[in-house]
Amino acid sequence: MKIISGKYKGRVLKGFDIVGTRPTMDRVKESLFAMIQDYVKDTIVLDLYSGTGNLAIEAISNGAKMAYLVDNNKIAINTIKNNIKDLKIENTNIIQGNAYDVLTSFINNKTFDIIFLDPPYNTNELDKSLTLINDNINLLSNNGIIVCETELKIDYSKYDNLIVYKCKKYGTKVVNILKKNNYSID
Repeated sequence: MKIISGKYKGRVLKGFDIVGTRPTMDRVKESLFAMIQDYVKDTIVLDLYSGTGNLAIEAISNGAKMAYLVDNNKIAINTIKNNIKDLKIENTNIIQGNAYDVLTSFINNKTFDIIFLDPPYNTNELDKSLTLINDNINLLSNNGIIVCETELKIDYSKYDNLIVYKCKKYGTKVVNILKKNNYSID
């Protein structure tokens, strides 16, 4: 698992084999970041189901100014800390905890430009997170985006404050990029 672009391009990340995680494949990550590349610079990023830190670190490599990395798995958190330390990245906040609880704690005190949601498959974690963001839409900046990776067919129309901006399928995986309803992406 490598960083595919930006300042840390080519650097190898640890943790591809952590039990209970499913790192985004390099080709999916490359395509995903191609879809959002002009948007990443100077953003505040939340990687809610961070695993190895792969997506947040890629965003930092591409100019994001701050990244919050959240995971419940202690081994994943230690791996994130080691990856951040190895790359000498300083603009991160690593949080061990339940994703829903951490996201709830950000209501009224944090706003994010990019939120990565790549929760464990075959759970309702994606729906829980999207519902919470939809109901507390100020968690997302006006021009903010949410990047969802899933294998599930999701009815995004039930989130009335969000719309699907872009969608791309990779075999059984689907990446949807959502934005606030009624806001344009600059």
